Amino acid sequence: MINSKELLQYTKKLSLLFAEDHSELRVNTTEILKNFFKNVDSSKDGEEALARYKEAHENGTPYDLILTDVLMPKMNGIDLTKKIYEINPKQIVIVLSAYDESEYLLPLINLGIEQFIKKPIDYQELLKALLIIAKKFVDNAPTNLNNTDIILSSDYTFNKDTKSLYNSGESIYLTKYEIIFLELLTKKIGKISSNEDIVSFFKNANETIDPQNIRKLVSKLRKKLPQESLESIYGVGYRVVSL
Repeated sequence: MINSKELLQYTKKLSLLFAEDHSELRVNTTEILKNFFKNVDSSKDGEEALARYKEAHENGTPYDLILTDVLMPKMNGIDLTKKIYEINPKQIVIVLSAYDESEYLLPLINLGIEQFIKKPIDYQELLKALLIIAKKFVDNAPTNLNNTDIILSSDYTFNKDTKSLYNSGESIYLTKYEIIFLELLTKKIGKISSNEDIVSFFKNANETIDPQNIRKLVSKLRKKLPQESLESIYGVGYRVVSL
């Protein structure tokens, strides 16, 4: 269970915009988020959310995080995300969806969303995701000592230059495919890589992987990594989370 005090430590100075057309869910979730964030604004559809986003951006008070549903009237979450990235390509966007079909999710994955959370909302999962993301905004949050070391836990690191995994300074053996897979996931910490992304990355590395074997690769690699650092998002893909 998420430690509320720890979450508040990282989110209390941040602002969030929440777009959701279901009024009861929007109100209830907004009230929960207000316990942790400095400012939380909500919108009933993508069009209203985009107007709020533009206003905040023009006033010099941009939102730190965007949380949006996929299916909304007037403007859906996919189009909203596209419009937001046109204004700020580095904006952090978290997507909520009751759907796991590729027609909804692949466009968002290709856009580079930060996180995907399935509805109905598991609030512990949502708060966990917010904790991971919010740490990026805080000066005293744990960070990598250099650009080549990815810190997966207090004991585990992956060095992108040497392509080596370490536990308390001791090297852990990785197969060729495990190295390639970790290279992909550590290029975009916290973001989702679909099966299509994985197959394409392996192809660019002059290797071939059958999509049916990706799950087996994940299962074997997960045994070598710290608990919960390699996540599977059902129907979407995989991601690595780090400190």
